[in-house]
Amino acid sequence: MIEHVIDGIRWIPGRDKFLPDSHVYVIGKPESHEITLIDCGLMEMGSYKLEALEQSNTSLEDVKRIILTHTHMDHIGCLRELLEALPGAELWVHESEASYLERGDSRIVFGNRMFESMIKSQYVLKDDSFTFRVDRKLQGGETIELGGIEMEILHLPGHSCGSIGLYSKSHRLLISGDTIYADGAIGRYDLFSADAAALKVSLEFIASLDIDVLLPCHNRIVRSGANPMIANTVRQWAPILSD
Repeated sequence: MIEHVIDGIRWIPGRDKFLPDSHVYVIGKPESHEITLIDCGLMEMGSYKLEALEQSNTSLEDVKRIILTHTHMDHIGCLRELLEALPGAELWVHESEASYLERGDSRIVFGNRMFESMIKSQYVLKDDSFTFRVDRKLQGGETIELGGIEMEILHLPGHSCGSIGLYSKSHRLLISGDTIYADGAIGRYDLFSADAAALKVSLEFIASLDIDVLLPCHNRIVRSGANPMIANTVRQWAPILSD
Protein backbone atom coordinates (compact mmCIF):
# COMPACT_ATOMS: atom_id res chain seq x y z
CA MET A 1 0.00 0.00 0.00
CA ILE A 2 1.25 3.45 -0.88
CA GLU A 3 -0.24 6.56 0.71
CA HIS A 4 -0.38 10.19 -0.39
CA VAL A 5 1.26 12.82 1.84
CA ILE A 6 1.43 15.91 -0.40
CA ASP A 7 1.65 16.40 -4.13
CA GLY A 8 4.88 14.70 -5.11
CA ILE A 9 5.52 12.85 -1.83
CA ARG A 10 4.05 9.46 -0.90
CA TRP A 11 4.98 6.82 1.64
CA ILE A 12 5.06 3.05 1.85
CA PRO A 13 4.62 2.11 5.53
CA GLY A 14 7.11 -0.35 6.95
CA ARG A 15 5.94 -3.79 8.01
CA ASP A 16 7.64 -4.61 11.27
CA LYS A 17 8.72 -8.22 11.62
CA PHE A 18 10.84 -9.26 14.58
CA LEU A 19 12.54 -5.89 14.07
CA PRO A 20 11.19 -2.51 12.97
CA ASP A 21 11.04 -2.10 9.19
CA SER A 22 11.71 1.37 7.82
CA HIS A 23 9.08 3.27 5.90
CA VAL A 24 10.00 4.19 2.34
CA TYR A 25 9.21 7.70 1.12
CA VAL A 26 8.60 8.16 -2.59
CA ILE A 27 9.51 11.61 -3.85
CA GLY A 28 8.79 13.01 -7.29
CA LYS A 29 5.76 14.21 -9.22
CA PRO A 30 4.53 11.53 -11.65
CA GLU A 31 4.85 13.78 -14.68
CA SER A 32 8.54 14.31 -13.92
CA HIS A 33 9.37 10.63 -14.52
CA GLU A 34 12.05 11.10 -11.84
CA ILE A 35 11.37 9.20 -8.65
CA THR A 36 13.56 9.07 -5.54
CA LEU A 37 13.18 6.49 -2.78
CA ILE A 38 14.17 7.46 0.75
CA ASP A 39 15.38 4.40 2.68
CA CYS A 40 14.70 0.71 1.97
CA GLY A 41 13.95 -1.47 4.97
CA LEU A 42 14.81 -4.85 6.42
CA MET A 43 15.97 -7.90 4.52
CA GLU A 44 13.16 -9.65 2.63
CA MET A 45 11.04 -6.48 2.77
CA GLY A 46 11.84 -5.17 -0.69
CA SER A 47 9.28 -7.09 -2.73
CA TYR A 48 6.15 -5.58 -1.20
CA LYS A 49 7.62 -2.10 -1.59
CA LEU A 50 8.33 -2.71 -5.26
CA GLU A 51 4.81 -4.09 -5.65
CA ALA A 52 3.38 -0.96 -4.00
CA LEU A 53 5.20 1.20 -6.53
CA GLU A 54 3.95 -0.84 -9.48
CA GLN A 55 0.39 -0.97 -8.15
CA SER A 56 0.42 2.83 -7.94
CA ASN A 57 1.36 3.01 -11.64
CA THR A 58 4.90 4.11 -10.83
CA SER A 59 7.28 2.75 -13.43
CA LEU A 60 10.35 1.16 -11.85
CA GLU A 61 12.32 2.69 -14.71
CA ASP A 62 11.46 6.13 -13.33
CA VAL A 63 13.25 5.43 -10.03
CA LYS A 64 16.52 7.33 -10.42
CA ARG A 65 18.05 7.08 -6.96
CA ILE A 66 17.81 5.71 -3.44
CA ILE A 67 18.83 8.06 -0.64
CA LEU A 68 19.54 6.53 2.77
CA THR A 69 18.89 8.64 5.85
CA HIS A 70 21.49 6.38 7.49
CA THR A 71 22.80 2.85 7.11
CA HIS A 72 21.37 0.88 10.03
CA MET A 73 20.06 -2.60 9.23
CA ASP A 74 16.37 -1.65 9.28
CA HIS A 75 17.02 0.97 6.59
CA ILE A 76 19.54 -0.82 4.37
CA GLY A 77 18.66 -4.50 4.76
CA CYS A 78 16.85 -4.90 1.43
CA LEU A 79 18.97 -2.36 -0.47
CA ARG A 80 20.57 -4.99 -2.70
CA GLU A 81 17.15 -6.43 -3.54
CA LEU A 82 15.92 -3.00 -4.61
CA LEU A 83 19.04 -2.13 -6.59
CA GLU A 84 18.77 -5.39 -8.51
CA ALA A 85 15.19 -4.49 -9.46
CA LEU A 86 16.14 -0.86 -10.19
CA PRO A 87 19.32 -1.10 -12.28
CA GLY A 88 19.13 2.58 -13.24
CA ALA A 89 18.99 3.82 -9.64
CA GLU A 90 21.94 5.52 -7.98
CA LEU A 91 22.79 5.22 -4.29
CA TRP A 92 23.21 8.44 -2.30
CA VAL A 93 24.53 8.35 1.29
CA HIS A 94 26.18 10.86 3.60
CA GLU A 95 29.93 10.76 3.08
CA SER A 96 30.76 9.68 6.63
CA GLU A 97 28.75 6.46 6.27
CA ALA A 98 29.43 5.97 2.56
CA SER A 99 33.04 5.26 3.43
CA TYR A 100 31.97 2.34 5.63
CA LEU A 101 29.79 0.85 2.89
CA GLU A 102 32.45 1.11 0.23
CA ARG A 103 35.07 -0.69 2.29
CA GLY A 104 32.63 -3.33 3.55
CA ASP A 105 32.76 -2.26 7.18
CA SER A 106 29.36 -3.23 8.63
CA ARG A 107 29.76 -1.88 12.15
CA ILE A 108 27.25 0.92 11.57
CA VAL A 109 24.85 -1.45 9.83
CA PHE A 110 24.67 -3.75 12.88
CA GLY A 111 25.18 -1.15 15.59
CA ASN A 112 26.61 -3.54 18.16
CA ARG A 113 27.88 -7.11 18.52
CA MET A 114 24.70 -8.41 20.15
CA PHE A 115 22.53 -7.16 17.30
CA GLU A 116 24.97 -8.54 14.73
CA SER A 117 24.81 -11.97 16.37
CA MET A 118 21.01 -11.89 16.41
CA ILE A 119 20.77 -10.92 12.72
CA LYS A 120 23.26 -13.57 11.65
CA SER A 121 21.26 -16.20 13.50
CA GLN A 122 18.16 -15.22 11.52
CA TYR A 123 19.63 -14.69 8.05
CA VAL A 124 22.38 -16.17 5.90
CA LEU A 125 24.58 -13.23 5.00
CA LYS A 126 27.49 -13.12 2.59
CA ASP A 127 30.74 -11.38 3.50
CA ASP A 128 29.89 -8.56 1.08
CA SER A 129 26.19 -8.26 1.97
CA PHE A 130 26.68 -4.65 3.00
CA THR A 131 29.39 -3.58 0.59
CA PHE A 132 28.11 -1.03 -1.92
CA ARG A 133 29.44 1.55 -4.34
CA VAL A 134 28.00 4.94 -3.44
CA ASP A 135 27.23 7.13 -6.44
CA ARG A 136 26.90 10.41 -4.57
CA LYS A 137 28.39 11.20 -1.19
CA LEU A 138 26.29 13.83 0.55
CA GLN A 139 27.74 16.41 2.92
CA GLY A 140 24.70 18.28 4.18
CA GLY A 141 23.70 21.74 3.03
CA GLU A 142 22.97 20.66 -0.55
CA THR A 143 19.73 21.88 -2.11
CA ILE A 144 18.50 19.32 -4.63
CA GLU A 145 15.46 18.99 -6.86
CA LEU A 146 13.85 15.58 -6.72
CA GLY A 147 11.23 15.22 -9.42
CA GLY A 148 9.85 18.71 -8.99
CA ILE A 149 10.27 18.84 -5.19
CA GLU A 150 13.09 21.03 -3.89
CA MET A 151 14.67 19.71 -0.71
CA GLU A 152 17.67 20.56 1.42
CA ILE A 153 19.92 17.83 2.79
CA LEU A 154 20.46 18.29 6.53
CA HIS A 155 23.33 16.52 8.27
CA LEU A 156 21.86 15.38 11.60
CA PRO A 157 24.54 13.33 13.40
CA GLY A 158 23.85 11.68 16.73
CA HIS A 159 21.79 8.56 16.02
CA SER A 160 24.63 7.68 13.66
CA CYS A 161 27.52 9.71 12.33
CA GLY A 162 25.99 10.20 8.88
CA SER A 163 22.31 10.57 9.69
CA ILE A 164 20.54 13.03 7.43
CA GLY A 165 17.13 14.62 7.03
CA LEU A 166 15.47 16.05 3.95
CA TYR A 167 13.73 19.40 4.44
CA SER A 168 11.31 21.19 2.15
CA LYS A 169 11.04 24.79 3.27
CA SER A 170 8.21 25.58 0.88
CA HIS A 171 6.11 22.65 2.15
CA ARG A 172 7.33 22.99 5.76
CA LEU A 173 8.11 19.28 5.67
CA LEU A 174 10.91 17.20 7.17
CA ILE A 175 11.81 13.58 6.49
CA SER A 176 13.65 12.98 9.75
CA GLY A 177 15.03 9.45 9.46
CA ASP A 178 15.47 8.11 12.99
CA THR A 179 16.59 11.38 14.57
CA ILE A 180 13.13 12.29 15.88
CA TYR A 181 9.80 10.48 15.78
CA ALA A 182 6.20 11.62 15.98
CA ASP A 183 5.47 10.08 19.38
CA GLY A 184 7.88 11.92 21.66
CA ALA A 185 10.74 9.51 21.02
CA ILE A 186 14.17 10.05 19.46
CA GLY A 187 16.73 7.77 17.87
CA ARG A 188 18.97 5.56 19.98
CA TYR A 189 22.32 7.03 20.88
CA ASP A 190 24.07 3.93 22.25
CA LEU A 191 25.04 2.28 18.92
CA PHE A 192 28.30 2.35 17.01
CA SER A 193 29.06 5.91 15.73
CA ALA A 194 26.22 7.41 17.78
CA ASP A 195 26.86 10.48 19.92
CA ALA A 196 24.45 11.87 22.51
CA ALA A 197 25.91 15.39 22.46
CA ALA A 198 25.72 15.54 18.67
CA LEU A 199 22.14 14.25 18.78
CA LYS A 200 21.19 17.06 21.17
CA VAL A 201 22.58 19.64 18.73
CA SER A 202 20.74 18.00 15.81
CA LEU A 203 17.46 17.96 17.72
CA GLU A 204 17.80 21.60 18.69
CA PHE A 205 18.48 22.46 15.06
CA ILE A 206 15.34 20.61 13.98
CA ALA A 207 13.37 22.51 16.61
CA SER A 208 14.56 25.79 15.07
CA LEU A 209 13.01 24.92 11.69
CA ASP A 210 9.48 25.71 10.54
CA ILE A 211 7.98 22.21 10.26
CA ASP A 212 4.32 21.44 9.76
CA VAL A 213 4.65 17.91 8.31
CA LEU A 214 6.96 15.43 10.04
CA LEU A 215 7.82 12.19 8.26
CA PRO A 216 9.95 9.90 10.45
CA CYS A 217 11.03 6.50 9.17
CA HIS A 218 9.13 4.50 11.79
CA ASN A 219 5.72 4.65 13.45
CA ARG A 220 3.15 7.31 12.64
CA ILE A 221 3.60 10.48 10.61
CA VAL A 222 2.37 14.00 11.40
CA ARG A 223 0.47 15.59 8.52
CA SER A 224 0.07 19.01 10.14
CA GLY A 225 0.99 20.94 13.29
CA ALA A 226 4.34 19.24 13.94
CA ASN A 227 6.22 22.22 15.40
CA PRO A 228 4.77 22.13 18.95
CA MET A 229 5.27 18.36 19.17
CA ILE A 230 8.88 18.68 18.03
CA ALA A 231 9.55 21.48 20.52
CA ASN A 232 8.11 19.42 23.37
CA THR A 233 10.13 16.33 22.41
CA VAL A 234 13.38 18.28 22.23
CA ARG A 235 12.64 20.04 25.52
CA GLN A 236 12.14 16.69 27.27
CA TRP A 237 15.23 15.01 25.83
CA ALA A 238 17.79 17.83 25.89
CA PRO A 239 18.61 17.51 29.63
CA ILE A 240 19.04 13.73 29.30
CA LEU A 241 21.39 14.09 26.35
CA SER A 242 23.42 16.63 28.30
CA ASP A 243 24.24 14.20 31.10
